[in-house]
Amino acid sequence: MPKKGKKFKAALTDEEQLLLFQQKMLAEEEATKKKERLIAQFLKDKLAKEEHNSNLNLNKINTQWRTVLREVKNTELHKDLEILSQTFERVVDCKDNVIKSLAKDLTEAEEQYAHALRSHLHNLDQLLTLQRRRLSLLEENYNMELEALTNEFEKERKTIIDQHDKEIRYLQDVFMAMEQNYMDSEYESKLEFQSMWDDLKNKNLEEKHFLRLKLENIVEDLWRKFQDALKNYTDATEDRKVAFETLKVKDEKSSKEIEMQMKKIQKLQEAIVILKGKITAHSRESEWQNQGIRSDRELVHVQLRKLKAQKMQARSLSQENLVKLTLESNATLKALKKVVEKGEKVLKLAEICRKFETEEEKVLPFYSSILTPKEQEELEKQNPEELTEELAKLMLDYSGMENFWKRYNKVKLEVLSLQHRRAQLLDMSAKLREMLKQYLDGISVSDEVLSQLNPLFIVNHKSNLPALPPQRGRKGPNIYNVIEAAHIWRPESPPPAPCLPAPCADRKGPLSKSPGGSPV
Repeated sequence: MPKKGKKFKAALTDEEQLLLFQQKMLAEEEATKKKERLIAQFLKDKLAKEEHNSNLNLNKINTQWRTVLREVKNTELHKDLEILSQTFERVVDCKDNVIKSLAKDLTEAEEQYAHALRSHLHNLDQLLTLQRRRLSLLEENYNMELEALTNEFEKERKTIIDQHDKEIRYLQDVFMAMEQNYMDSEYESKLEFQSMWDDLKNKNLEEKHFLRLKLENIVEDLWRKFQDALKNYTDATEDRKVAFETLKVKDEKSSKEIEMQMKKIQKLQEAIVILKGKITAHSRESEWQNQGIRSDRELVHVQLRKLKAQKMQARSLSQENLVKLTLESNATLKALKKVVEKGEKVLKLAEICRKFETEEEKVLPFYSSILTPKEQEELEKQNPEELTEELAKLMLDYSGMENFWKRYNKVKLEVLSLQHRRAQLLDMSAKLREMLKQYLDGISVSDEVLSQLNPLFIVNHKSNLPALPPQRGRKGPNIYNVIEAAHIWRPESPPPAPCLPAPCADRKGPLSKSPGGSPV
């Protein structure tokens, strides 16, 4: 038999040996693949079982935890209701006090309004009396000035009328004197003419008587001739005689009219001379008055220019003041709007913050100082400040803000403590997440887990961790078997008390107080 086997092995060719080797390799690969499939299926089944058990445990824990939380929440709600009832009663009492104080303020305001109205009416009456007195004084001044002006006007009128009457009388006297002189001269001339006429008449009578005798004969002759000539002349000049008589009558009339006109002209010339003298006197007076009026006018113009300049300056100043006032008013309005908006924001934030107030804050909104008297004395010694009048006034002005700053400082300290607590909780949550991630990476099977170093992943009694070389003179670390708590669960034992969330822990656990005395 061995000889036959040796002969058979010797009889195999190289190709056959290659084929046998390939078949062995394929069989080994299939065996390894089957093993890997079985291992993967086993791990998947194990993971599914673990997930199912963890889900069951979580559901049971959540149900029991919910009952515990409901009981805790019920007790807390009862306490909150009691506190809210107390705060509501306190708020109602405060509101009643506020209503009473407002009613008192309203009555005081009504009394003040009535007092102000009475004082206003009294002031109005006083102003009316003052105005009436002022009007009466102005009316008396007006009447006095009017009477003075009327008296001056009457005096001037009387003086002008008297002067006019005097001038008329003077002119009448002059006219009468002129007429008297003219009548005297006329009478004298008439007397002279009458005497001369009488002399001439006597002479003519003597000559006539002397010549009458001589000339009677001549006259008779001449009379005859004259009669003849007269007849001829009368016949020839009868029309001319009639015209001459008419012209003579007209000449007498015109001479009388000329005399009358000459008299009138003389009177008018005299009146013109008098009026020219008056005009010259009046022109001199008017020039003097005009010069005074011009000087007064120039003074008035200078004063008017000064007043205009002052008015323009006052107007420019008033415009500048108005511009400044408008700018300042706009700035103040904007600042006040910002203050109002800030106040509204503060009130809204206060309303929002009231919801998050604790029981102690609702009962005691303002805390007293946590410093002992010795500590306060030490602080005063460390920061000695002398009180001055200005600092005392400022402290009085801001004394109403003490409670606000107390609450503000308290909230600020609570915010700082909460930030510190948040940082601690964030660190704890990060550590817990890392531990949870390590645990899940140790349980789950994925490409990432298989690619990374995992001490729990063992195949054929071998892990994927690299073997550490042994070190001389040093002992290796002690190796312990660790079993996860999630894999072990006893239904008869109660579930472990879970870690409360941050708000519940703050309410039920020991209160960590901030420097302001409020729980954090």
